[in-house]
Amino acid sequence: MRALLLTLVFVAGCAEVWNDPYPAADRGRNVLYSAFTERPKHLDPVQSYTEDEARFTQQVYEPPLQYHYLRRPYELVPLTALEVPRAVEVEGGRYTVYTIRIRRGIRYQPHPAFVAQNHGLERARIARLDSPYSLPLGTRELTADDYIYEIKRLASPRLHSPILGLMSEYIVGLRELAARLRKLDTRKQDWLDLREHRLEGVEKVDDYSYRVKLKGRYPQFVYWLAMPFFAPVPWEAERFFEQPGMAEKNFTLDWWPVGTGAYMLTENNPNAKMELARNPNFRGEPYPADGAPGDAAEGLLADAGRTMPFVERVLFSREKESIPYWNKFLQGYYDSSAIPSDTFDQAVRVSIGGEVGLTPEMEAKGIRLRTSADTTILYLGVNWLDATVGGDAERSRKLRQAIAIAVDWEEFISIFLNGRGQVAHDPLAPGIFGQRSGREGINPLTHLWQGGRAQRRPVEQARALLAEAGYPDGRDAKTGAPLVLYLDTVGRGPGDKPRFDWWRRQFAKISVQLEIRDTDWNRFQEKIRKGSQQLYILGWNADYPDPENFLFLLHGAQARVKSQGENTSNYVNAEFDALFERMKNMANSEERQRIIDRMVDIARRDAPWIGGFHPVAYGLSHAWVSNGKPNNMARNNLKYVRIDARGRAALRREWNQAVLWPVLLILALLVAGSIPAYVSYRRRERMAAKPA
Repeated sequence: MRALLLTLVFVAGCAEVWNDPYPAADRGRNVLYSAFTERPKHLDPVQSYTEDEARFTQQVYEPPLQYHYLRRPYELVPLTALEVPRAVEVEGGRYTVYTIRIRRGIRYQPHPAFVAQNHGLERARIARLDSPYSLPLGTRELTADDYIYEIKRLASPRLHSPILGLMSEYIVGLRELAARLRKLDTRKQDWLDLREHRLEGVEKVDDYSYRVKLKGRYPQFVYWLAMPFFAPVPWEAERFFEQPGMAEKNFTLDWWPVGTGAYMLTENNPNAKMELARNPNFRGEPYPADGAPGDAAEGLLADAGRTMPFVERVLFSREKESIPYWNKFLQGYYDSSAIPSDTFDQAVRVSIGGEVGLTPEMEAKGIRLRTSADTTILYLGVNWLDATVGGDAERSRKLRQAIAIAVDWEEFISIFLNGRGQVAHDPLAPGIFGQRSGREGINPLTHLWQGGRAQRRPVEQARALLAEAGYPDGRDAKTGAPLVLYLDTVGRGPGDKPRFDWWRRQFAKISVQLEIRDTDWNRFQEKIRKGSQQLYILGWNADYPDPENFLFLLHGAQARVKSQGENTSNYVNAEFDALFERMKNMANSEERQRIIDRMVDIARRDAPWIGGFHPVAYGLSHAWVSNGKPNNMARNNLKYVRIDARGRAALRREWNQAVLWPVLLILALLVAGSIPAYVSYRRRERMAAKPA
C-alpha cells in the first residue's frame, strides 16, 4: 500500500522528457541532428559520385572552387583557390592551360597519418584500435602537391574513378599514366607511391600553385574543380591506410576521409550513425554578404560576414523507414526533413490556384517550407529515326506538336508528384544560364500567358494540328486506319497501372491509341541503343550548371545510334548543331544567351522532346534552424547552417511532455481495488488475536 502511494508521488513529480533518443549531456548543445536512409559506399573522393555520399565528403574535402551558396543562377567562387582560374590557349589552340593558385596557411584536420611514428604499425596494435583517432594526431599545411596527387589517383589501378574515361579525353597524359600503372604489379606492393609517376598534363609551379593542361578547349573543366574528384589528398593518408591490417578494421580512405574542410568525420557506423565534428584546424570562412533576390527578406543574409561554421557537431542517424523519420522530426528530434509521400497531405496544402503552403498544424509548430527545383529534367522523347513520329517532315512535326499540347504535364505533376514539379518549357533546367523565366520563358506552341501564368493551350488546337498532319480524328486520312503509337518505359511494379492508364488517356484526348511496352532497364537500354523505340521516357541530371550539359543531349553528333552518345532521340538539325558548336565553349554573355534562345526555339518547334517536367524538392525545417537554402549543385552546406539550441530544447520539452493521467488512473484504480482486501486482511488478523 505504502509502495503504491510512493509510486504515485514519483510518477506525478516527473517532468523530464522520456522519449529523447540522445544523451542527456547533449541537451542544449550546438549539435545539428539529421538522418540518412542509405549507407554510403564510397567516401574516397576519387570514387564517390552519389548524393548520399556527397553529404559527407563535401563537408570534409575542399576542392579549389565551390558554388556560391545563395546566388542563382549558380556561380563558381573560390574555396581554397585565390580566384576562379581562366583558360589560356597555347600552341595555336591545340591545348588549354589552367593555373590554380591556392591560399597559404590552410591546414589539414588532426589525423594520425601526419605523425611519422604511426607509419609502420604492427598488425597486433592495429587490431586493438577502435578508431584511427586513438593514435597520436598531427597536421600539416595544404600544398599544391596534394591536388596533383589526387589527379594522379584518377588513374590508379587500385581505384575505380567514374570520371577516368571522361578526364582521359582532356587531361594530357592521364590515359597514358593509367596504362603504365596497370602494367605494374601493384598488389605485390604495400603502397603505390604516385609521387614517383609523372603526369604530363599536371605540373607543379610552386608550393601553392599548379597547372593543368587540357587537349583543345573544354571551358566546363572549371566546374569539375568544384567537385571532390579534384580535392586534395595527402600522400601520407594513403600510405597510412595502406598498412597491413588496416583494411580488416575498415581503416581506409573509403571509410575515413582526411581533408581541410569545416568538419571531420569522427564516427562511421553506417548501420546506426555517422558523426561530423568541427575541424579544430579549420581557418574559418565568412558567410556570404549577398545572394539572390528575396534572400534578405527571408533572413538568409542575417549572418553576412560572420565566421563559419556555426554548428559544432552534426549527428546523422540511420533511418530505414520514412514514418519513424517523420515522427521524430515532428517531435523535434531531427532539425529538418523531406516530406514522405504518405504524409504529404499532413504537411502541405495546395490551393486551387496551385500555390503551395503548410498546413495549420505545421505552421503552429513554426515549421518552415523551402522548395527548390532540381537541376533535372524528365521528358517524353521521340525517336527521330522512326518513320511515323520522327524526322523533319511537316507531317511528323505537326503530329509531335499535337501530342505536346495534349499531354497535360500539369495534371501529371498534380496526380503523381503531389504538385512537386515544374513543367519544362525547354531543354534547360532551372538555375542554369540561358533559361528564361516568366512570360518570356513559356513554350508558345503549347502554352498561353493568361492571368499572369502559363496556361496549356486547349486540346482543340491539338486536334486541329493532328488533322493538318493527316490524322483527322486519329485516323490516317488516306487509309482510314487508326493511328497507333508505342511508348517504351521501364516498369516499377503493381503501382504502374494508374500511371499507364493516365498516359493512354492523354493520347485518347486526340483519338490516338497508345500501346505501352513495359520492360526492364536492360531491355529498355538495348532498344535505345539500337533505336528501335518510338516514344520513350528518360531523364537527365546536371553534372554541372552549364547550358552545354543539357543542350548536348540534342546535338546530332551525340546521336545514340550513330555514335553511342547521349542524344537518345537521335535528333539531327543542321542549324541547331551549328549553333551548339558556337555556344558550347562560350563564356556566359548576351551573345551566348541569343544563341541559346534560338536553339530553344528550334527545339520547341521540332519537339524531339514532347514536354516534360523538373522535379521540385520540398524540405521542412524547424524554426530554430537558420540559413537553410537548397543548393542543388553542391552539398557542402552544413557550414552555413545555424542552430538555436536553447529554443530547440524548450520546444522539445513542450512537445514531448509525458501524458501521465492514464498511468495515474491505473495506479489509483489499483490502490482503490486493494483497499477492501487490505481491510479484510487486517480484520482477520485482529480476530485471530482474541482469546478463546
